[in-house]
Amino acid sequence: MDDIRIVQLYWDRDQKAITETATKYGNYCMFIAKNILGNKEDAEECVNDTYMKAWNAMPPHRPDMLSTFLGKITRNVSFNRYKHNHADKRGGGELSAVLDELSECVSGKNNIEQEIEYKELVKSIDSFLDTLSLEKRSIFICRYWYTDSVAEIARQFDMRENTVSMILSRIRTKLQKYLIERGYEL
Repeated sequence: MDDIRIVQLYWDRDQKAITETATKYGNYCMFIAKNILGNKEDAEECVNDTYMKAWNAMPPHRPDMLSTFLGKITRNVSFNRYKHNHADKRGGGELSAVLDELSECVSGKNNIEQEIEYKELVKSIDSFLDTLSLEKRSIFICRYWYTDSVAEIARQFDMRENTVSMILSRIRTKLQKYLIERGYEL
């Protein structure tokens, strides 16, 4: 079933919306959640929570890209679960490594002013990503959106792990310079 019809099922409050979403995007959402959490049971719960949040968000929201909408919900739910599971300790999973790597580029301050500037930061990062080659952009997204391990990325792009690590390091350095040039305090 196409996305427009699935979204319409949500708007019609038809329970079939969940079934169709699970059929079309269940594996995609599970992939995101499992990469973040590293635990199948927690990932399954987060995917189910994703369906519930999508149900509660539509209406009034009508997403243009259902996959992106569901991916974002899954990431947020999974990050929240990860924080809950690791409230008093630093986890040894891939998410910790990803967040540590990006902390060089983006400040972790959490105040009202930064919340307001968040959308501008996202636009700046999107603009930066547009300057990268398709391959480098894909590597960056695999690492920092899907939280793929360096080994997984190396296999996917038929590269050595050291090469992937170097590419990611150089992209982070360029991103940091790009953001500083645009007035972001890092």
